Amino acid sequence: MAKRSSLYIRIVEGKNLPAKDITGSSDPYCIVKVDNEPILRLLLPSSWPDLPCSSAHLSARGLLVAKATRLPVLSYLQAGSQPFSRVCKPQTARGQPPCGRPCAPSGVKSTKCTCRPPSMLWLSTSWMRMPSGVLNLVGSPRGQVLKPCPALTPSPSSSRDDVIGKVCLTRDTLASHPKGFSGWTHLTEVDPDEEVQGEIHLRLEVRPGARACRLRCSVLEARDLAPKDRNGASDPFVRVRYKGRTQETSIVKKSCYPRWNETFEFELEEGATEVLCVETWDWDLVSRNDFLGKVVIDIQRLQVAQPEEGWFRLQPDQTKSRRHDEGNLGSLQLEVRLRDEMVLPSSCYQPLVQLLCHEVKLGMQGPGQLISLIEETTSTECRQDVATNLLKLFLGQGLAKDFLDLLFQLELSRTSETNTLFRSNSLASKSMESFLKVAGMQYLHGVLGPIINKVFEEKKYVELDPSKVEVKDVGCSGLHRPQTEAEVLEQSAQTLRAHLGALLSALSRSVRACPAVVRATFRQLFRRVRERFPGAQHENVPFIAVTSFLCLRFFSPAIMSPKLFHLRERHADARTSRTLLLLAKAVQNVGNMDTPASRAKEAWMEPLQPTVRQGVAQLKDFITKLVDIEEKDELDLQRTLSLQAPPVKEGPLFIHRTKGKGPLMSSSFKKLYFFLTTEALSFAKTPSSKKSALIKLANIRAAEKVEEKSFGSSHVMQVIYTDDVGRPQTAYLQCKCVNELNQWLSALRKVSINNTGLLGSYHPGIFRGDKWSCCHQKEKTGQGCDKTRSRVTLQEWNDPLDHDLEAQLIYRHLLGVEAMLWERHRELSRGAEAGTVPASPGEAPKDSLAQLLCVLQDLREAHSSSPAGSPPSEPNCLLELQT
Repeated sequence: MAKRSSLYIRIVEGKNLPAKDITGSSDPYCIVKVDNEPILRLLLPSSWPDLPCSSAHLSARGLLVAKATRLPVLSYLQAGSQPFSRVCKPQTARGQPPCGRPCAPSGVKSTKCTCRPPSMLWLSTSWMRMPSGVLNLVGSPRGQVLKPCPALTPSPSSSRDDVIGKVCLTRDTLASHPKGFSGWTHLTEVDPDEEVQGEIHLRLEVRPGARACRLRCSVLEARDLAPKDRNGASDPFVRVRYKGRTQETSIVKKSCYPRWNETFEFELEEGATEVLCVETWDWDLVSRNDFLGKVVIDIQRLQVAQPEEGWFRLQPDQTKSRRHDEGNLGSLQLEVRLRDEMVLPSSCYQPLVQLLCHEVKLGMQGPGQLISLIEETTSTECRQDVATNLLKLFLGQGLAKDFLDLLFQLELSRTSETNTLFRSNSLASKSMESFLKVAGMQYLHGVLGPIINKVFEEKKYVELDPSKVEVKDVGCSGLHRPQTEAEVLEQSAQTLRAHLGALLSALSRSVRACPAVVRATFRQLFRRVRERFPGAQHENVPFIAVTSFLCLRFFSPAIMSPKLFHLRERHADARTSRTLLLLAKAVQNVGNMDTPASRAKEAWMEPLQPTVRQGVAQLKDFITKLVDIEEKDELDLQRTLSLQAPPVKEGPLFIHRTKGKGPLMSSSFKKLYFFLTTEALSFAKTPSSKKSALIKLANIRAAEKVEEKSFGSSHVMQVIYTDDVGRPQTAYLQCKCVNELNQWLSALRKVSINNTGLLGSYHPGIFRGDKWSCCHQKEKTGQGCDKTRSRVTLQEWNDPLDHDLEAQLIYRHLLGVEAMLWERHRELSRGAEAGTVPASPGEAPKDSLAQLLCVLQDLREAHSSSPAGSPPSEPNCLLELQT
């Protein structure tokens, strides 16, 4: 049995943030930190065309998952900045306030302009899996984030940062809200004595003495301490206090992983009630020492126990009186939900999986069919999660096509109007969306990637709506005169026609590149719709059914938000966003088969109609070829695509190119293009050059971060591996930002998770001269001073499927609707007794539902009888923290 903890975070909005810039405003952005390390940097787009004035949109809708280790996890969210590039103009024709603030787009109700930017609208959603710990949400303007806070530990890259505030939610607080915490939370001041991190290794015992017992405290080592000095490290020492007596360890210079191995003794009196306080400090020659954290131990509990030794999490100093300034620093609107799942062994879920698979294979079975019952009992709020879990479960069982085919039939059976087909947020629609993201993301990148990149590179001004044309933003023509509005509209139409034509041509050529399972699923959809709506009057309905998913729910959202589909690393600026929006509208018109209703909505799209009409013919020809695939062709195509072994990740990195004892600086890195596949990590000078294998996948032992002081950068990772003769080697690779760093670390850890000989510890520093820079050990092959994080990864759509977890999540959902399932079972039983339920071949539907209820009961008993079903015993519970 394994415990999986999921943390859902949605950052909705911020308001009343204080001004930190000399302009009287602030430019917030967000950084997510897991285990005190930055995992994701969420840059504020320069503008977002779908939000009103005094608002901005920040999105990270990709699933962020930290498959955490035993360490308690801290998650920071910091706010930082980027200036807007599109501002309000001093004109009032369309309700634009003359204040220099971003304006409200067409179709969005304008809000009152206050000429003050502290109220920001973020929309960011993240998923994390984490063990026990504290969730910290911190607000700060722009710059690099170090541990624990840039304002507290200034460095050359972050000394100009100003901390706005923070929100702290403990695990206990989240656990007390089973349905999640939602609402506005005040930002509080960031106190240096509260921003601590790391652990300390102590050995504690009470020894009998001649006159009285003696307390012995051995301070062994510490790890992952906060870097307080400008060199990216600290000079830590430990102060042990008991009953007014204080003893200190020696000072370890320039290390966040110090080793002391010093022992202190104190005399205990009979019935002593005092506590032992172990404080960690950073020594400074001139200024006052910086607090690094403390551990407080109850002596009475220690006296009745055996000697204790272990790692203890450093705690903040909460003895100071708090300033009552809530509300003065602004507020954040958050939605946070913590979900703990105890995943049973695979054998426990087999009855549930087999029952669901059996139902999918049987197909339509009347009102008692389980998939139909699940859809009926699933609320709108959780339908997307249930659809994703079911889709992944059946995808792992090789039944994704059959599952979706069953949902298509259920949807068609209750649809009488063709214009409402697959337009609602039904289980079929949500499951198909998840399916395309899981199975078709690489295909999407191949088709859309070049077009999206070209739009970003050109940065042309494109506008078709005459009421929105800004002639002065376009520039001059070749005759050095301002362009007229008509010229701008004609040039914009030409640009969009070129982009739309290129996209449709790329789509027409991509039939063989489309995954076989996607083609087979669209084939089933096409056939089912044609059977449901036969006749010449419904000739376009099967095509529209396919495009409703392919174009409207997959391609168009990716065009409008390429960052959310991993097509670009950053959000588009205002000009590029408008071009992408217009291109997405054109794709939607093509997907709707150029119906009169779609043309009537926006008459100013008329200049694109010739290309749209031509695109409709191209799209219909493409769909005809796409769904023309038989079972044998499906298997052959799937085999061909699987042999291509596409890269898990690729991109430019800097590799360290010296092996001597000289200084390791940023100039020691050479830029190369790297490819990570399921076989090896290779590189080349350019993406099209010949590849050279660097590290075989089976030889990777760890992929971890390198502390900042080693290379003067916080974006360096190390890949520890063995060469062909078994000797340990390390490759140092530098990324350009924290997002790219964690994406590469996540990808490397995923592909090597099943390797034998994975390391449990490593050195976050480098071996320079005759010692490690992190802990000052002189043995190069000695045990590492920090634990590895091989299971801390980001969740992507192409992650390997976790069948047991998906089954557990489905069981958890069914458990929540068990009362409705029992009610449905009683209705079917009464109908069977009255003879109104006809018998059907195979198992009767009521028997399937009865089996499902029995399976749920068995799983409930398995959870309650498992060792993890009862509260776990804490080995160090006697050392209760007294902070």
